[in-house]
Amino acid sequence: MKVALGADHAGYALKDTVRQAIEALGHEVIDCGTHSGDPVDFPDITRTTCEVVLSGSADRAVLVCGTGQGAVMAANKLPGVRCGLAHEPYSAHQAVEHDDANAIAMGAWLVPHALVPDIVREFLGAVFDDDEETRRRVAKLNALDALTPAPLTPAP
Repeated sequence: MKVALGADHAGYALKDTVRQAIEALGHEVIDCGTHSGDPVDFPDITRTTCEVVLSGSADRAVLVCGTGQGAVMAANKLPGVRCGLAHEPYSAHQAVEHDDANAIAMGAWLVPHALVPDIVREFLGAVFDDDEETRRRVAKLNALDALTPAPLTPAP
């Protein structure tokens, strides 16, 4: 499996641990930055990393920022990306099995380094539960990509 890996400056401290966990499982890492602790904007790193998945050049993406919140929010704004927040192994697995996630985000300030191999293993090893119920729910998630905001109505 090819895995796109991206971290902003806050996630940079955990990035190498994530890379090692991915490679220890025999997967290839596509490094999408950042390459230092110098400040960068998480939406830019998230977009670059997720676009590798959307183009078909990677199978899944792992995003790392300070809390994971910014990365998960940015990723889920990209049509075709379904990103879960994974600070422990169970959520990483469930995001794929029940929601067909193609990306996860984790927080470098929150995830203990010792849990990273388990989180990565569960995310990359999980398979979508391809039954009628989960397909229906994921189809509804995907349909949300096409929504446009409703016009604002003036206050009375």
